[in-house]
This record gives sequence, structure tokens and C-alpha cells, in this order.
Amino acid sequence: MTTIRGAYPVLITPMTQEQEIDWGGVKNNVNYFVDQGVAGIVINGSTGEFVSLSREEKYQMVETVMKEAGGRIPVIVGTAAETTRETIEYTKQAEVHGADGALIINPFYMKPKENEIYHHFKEVSDSVNLPIMLYNNPFTSGVNMSADLMLQIGKDCENVTHIKESSGEIGKVRDLARKGKGDFEVFCGAEELVMESYLVGATGWISVAGNIVPKLVTDMYNHFQNGELEEAWSINDRILPLCTFLEGSGKYVQIVKRAMELTGQAGGPARYPRLGLSPEEDQKLKDLLASLETVKN
Repeated sequence: MTTIRGAYPVLITPMTQEQEIDWGGVKNNVNYFVDQGVAGIVINGSTGEFVSLSREEKYQMVETVMKEAGGRIPVIVGTAAETTRETIEYTKQAEVHGADGALIINPFYMKPKENEIYHHFKEVSDSVNLPIMLYNNPFTSGVNMSADLMLQIGKDCENVTHIKESSGEIGKVRDLARKGKGDFEVFCGAEELVMESYLVGATGWISVAGNIVPKLVTDMYNHFQNGELEEAWSINDRILPLCTFLEGSGKYVQIVKRAMELTGQAGGPARYPRLGLSPEEDQKLKDLLASLETVKN
């Protein structure tokens, strides 16, 4: 089984001006992240607009990325859906095509109760033979799973090997990492709490900022692992304004897509109803990118 640790950029889905997926751009971006030396990548996640993609597009994304990656880096596939049956179907398709893991948030429109969430993940775990990263994000799903629920799922569901914690509650990251040791590993999902999460036991980061500064997020993790805390904190401080912009803007998809374009990669528009950045937001992004380039040099 592939070791899943480190900073994993959660990729956008590049699109043409006609709002169709830019498949050449998908391949370009995969190779770009491989060349940047990232620990792995995530596709069909929130930043990849998975709720705006058709079933066929999600399936083709898996097939295209897995073929292009060619085993050079681990690939985690977002396989969440509103029903347990669909979630199992998406997860099985990812497994068949060689994905290294599945990222699954709870069904979000129905706001499931904790016993329903438990049943959902137990059913999915029992139906596949693929590592699953449970994803807690109350801001998008409307449900904030308790630490006790996630610990129970991690203990009882053999294939739940990781938890992505995005509630912003650092105490929850701590409790999951300490009490869940041996059952699963914890990944940070809050852009502004990465170093804090590493310090309390997280072993990775599903990173939106990693699209824009893949080498910096990779170096930050590696410095931390090597005990070079000052160097890791220095990078954290450097990228924090970007992370704050992404977290607070409500337009993280559009910001990343525009940043990819500005750095020479494939981006394009988001799928409607998402609209592009305002002139003020665009300038702020350019200023942040210029600042990061200045510091790097």
C-alpha cells in the first residue's frame, strides 16, 4: 500500500472558455506537479469543482489523470456523493483505475445524523479495498462531525486510513491524532492552521495553496519532518497571506484557476454559476504572487 503523507495539492479542473474540461490542460498540470516534486495530488475535490462535474466527467478525470501520472506520484480521488450507493460506485471506479486513495466527505444536502454518517462510511469501507480519507468540513457539508464519531469510524472501518480535518478546531486535530494513533492518520484541511496541525500530530495537508506554491508547501512539510522548525515556520509565515486570502474570499476555486494561468499553467474559468475575480481581487492575487516571488529570490 502506498504511504500517504505530506502536502497534497487538491487540483482544479481546467476548463475552456466554453466551460468544457480542458483535457490537454489536465495532463499539463499533472506533469507540472510531478516536476515540482509534490508528495501526491488530489482530484475531483472541492477545488476541482466536483459538484459541478457530470458522472462521465468525473470518471474521465480519473482515467485521464491516472494514465498521465503513470504511477509517478500517488493520486487520491474525491468520490463523495449524496447517496451511499453512488459513493460506492465512484470509489470502485477509482479503485479499478489504480487510485491510491479516496477522499470522501459526508452527504451534504441532507445533513445526515451521526449514526447515518457512521453507516455511510461503514458501508463504503466494506464495499471496496481502497484506502479512504474521511473528510470533515462543516463549512461545505453543514455537518461538523464529533471527534468521537470520527474515532469510532476510524476504529471500526478497516479501509478508513486517514481523516482530513477542516473544521478549524485545532483541538480536534490533536485528539484525532493522539487517540486515533494506530487506526488512522490525520491530514490538515485548514489552510491557516497547517503548522499548528503538524505540531499536534498531523502527517499531511490537503492543500489548496499547494496549487499555487507547490514547492513551498512541499519544502515546509519536509523541513518540519527534518526537525527544522524555524525554516518550516518561515515558509508558513510567507504563504499565510495567500492562505488567508483563499480561506476568506469565498472564491478559492477562481483564485487558484487564475493563479495557475498567471504562473503559466492551465486554469480557465470556473463553471457557472461561479464567476471570475473582480479587478480588485485579481490585483490582490497578483500582489501576493509578486511578493512570494520576491521572497523566493
